[in-house]
Amino acid sequence: MSLRVTNTLTRQKEPFEPLEPGHVRMYVCGPTVYADAHIGHAMSAIVFDMIRRYLEYRGYRVTFAMNFTDVDDKIIQRAASLGIPPNELAEQLIDAWLDETAALNIKPATIYPRATQEIPTIIQIVSGLIEKGHAYVVDGDVYFRVLSFPEYGKLSHRTLDEMMAGARVEIDPRKEHPMDFALWKAAKPGEPAWDSPWGPGRPGWHIECSAMIYRHLGEQIDIHGGGADLIFPHHENEIAQSEAFTGKKPFVRYWLHNGLLQLGGEKMSKSIGNLITIRELLERDGAGPFRLLVLSSHYRSPLTFTEEAFEAAHRGFERLRQAVRGASNEAITRPVHPLATLADETRDGFQEAMDDDFNTPSALARLFELARAINRARAAGDPIEAITYAQATLRELTGVLGFRFDESVPSRRSAEPFVELLIDVRSRLRAERRWELADFIRERLNELGVIVEDSPTGTTWRWA
Repeated sequence: MSLRVTNTLTRQKEPFEPLEPGHVRMYVCGPTVYADAHIGHAMSAIVFDMIRRYLEYRGYRVTFAMNFTDVDDKIIQRAASLGIPPNELAEQLIDAWLDETAALNIKPATIYPRATQEIPTIIQIVSGLIEKGHAYVVDGDVYFRVLSFPEYGKLSHRTLDEMMAGARVEIDPRKEHPMDFALWKAAKPGEPAWDSPWGPGRPGWHIECSAMIYRHLGEQIDIHGGGADLIFPHHENEIAQSEAFTGKKPFVRYWLHNGLLQLGGEKMSKSIGNLITIRELLERDGAGPFRLLVLSSHYRSPLTFTEEAFEAAHRGFERLRQAVRGASNEAITRPVHPLATLADETRDGFQEAMDDDFNTPSALARLFELARAINRARAAGDPIEAITYAQATLRELTGVLGFRFDESVPSRRSAEPFVELLIDVRSRLRAERRWELADFIRERLNELGVIVEDSPTGTTWRWA
């Protein structure tokens, strides 16, 4: 079976055929670095990390670009509130993003372009659009002329009237059409600015991605990814300005969009403060479990994060960890045994599921079935060769999905039952007035990062 993907542009599942055989050019919209990244950002990053990893597993060479929007109204406003330059805020948050995504086991991008590093290419494209009649200058601002691009709306499958109603566009008398969008913004006092043929200013949001793709990946690419909230206006505008500039259609061969993440059925929002940052997720040893939670749902479907679902993901991740415990990294000769047969069938079923538009829920079901069989084989005393072969298969396929089981550093989560047991033993010792031994347990737990607190209502503990 060949790989098939659902293309947002056509709303159909299509055979995947890159422009250059064996080589995939892939671009994913990264964060606007003005505040701490949250688990919604992590979800999207995990989805496209999974897609990239599977393409590489299938033998493709992947050139993967993810951008940083490092100049923007929100960055300027946040930096001003903190009393620091915008570029300093951006640098801090880019460093944090790279550290946090590494902790989530997300592979580094091949290229990390930044908006502020693409100014010459942005000016080149905007100038070309003006020359071709697709853009116009007003008071130092440059706008894209949407009526000059008849296919505007083909990604979001909406007419201009529908877009205007949905976007609640403010009327700007300087624009030829209310849906015309900014390619270049004239400088305002105190804001970062660059020289241009239209006066000092900075790029609009949409143009940076077109410039980055044009410069680093070429006039046409295979995959463009991002959250479903970017379909309109961001990706719609990218198509218009890129295809109007180069004349090449399609600008992107396959548009892939992940569903959005909600907290307990409610959309995450900085304005109401119901965000979970990636840093907070990592503090809860949530890297592996969160990846499992994300991949347990199809990437195009919305996902609801609840504590119950997160707890279930922790348990599921631990089952996979236990199944691969002690697995060898060396090449294993296939034994003649039913467990080895199941391992081979699991690999075939895994690939069949993933070839069907990256159907990770079905692929994971296969992996959990193999994990259960491995645990049963251990309990039954089956030959170690068969168990080892099955474990190697499971480790390989979980690795394709980006799971990392670091046995040298046990997670706090897996240690919690043992901490609870020691707390119970200590409580009994205290009840028996065996203070010296109770204090010894408390001291040893403290050395291991566990803070024990006694009160009239009982004993509680927490990680330091």
